[in-house]
Amino acid sequence: MEMINSVGRRKAAVARVYIKNGNGNFTINDRALELYFPVATIRNKVLEPLVETESQNKFDIKVNVYGGGYKGQAEAIRLGIARALVKENADVKPALKKKSLMTRDARVVERKKPGLKKARKSDQFSKR
Repeated sequence: MEMINSVGRRKAAVARVYIKNGNGNFTINDRALELYFPVATIRNKVLEPLVETESQNKFDIKVNVYGGGYKGQAEAIRLGIARALVKENADVKPALKKKSLMTRDARVVERKKPGLKKARKSDQFSKR
């Protein structure tokens, strides 16, 4: 198997994921996973597709990610990994779909409206 690539997106984050057969090396923007995401819960979110398909140490994964915050980047990487695993082996798609790892979360920040303080927050009402 040569290198398989896929793209994952979430909020403003875009992740390009490259997987190939290997022994479990995981680099994000040329840094180790533990250095890029020091919080364990975020790391678990990134590794969720690999845990679900029981392929933690089967692939070397290289990720280029930009935009958004750390949570958006983590979920973009998660989607990219899930898509790459399905390209590699289509039999894992039902298991990933059941955990809703194949769905792109389209929720983004609502834009600020003119005359309001935020997207929906307005000035305090004054009766007199």
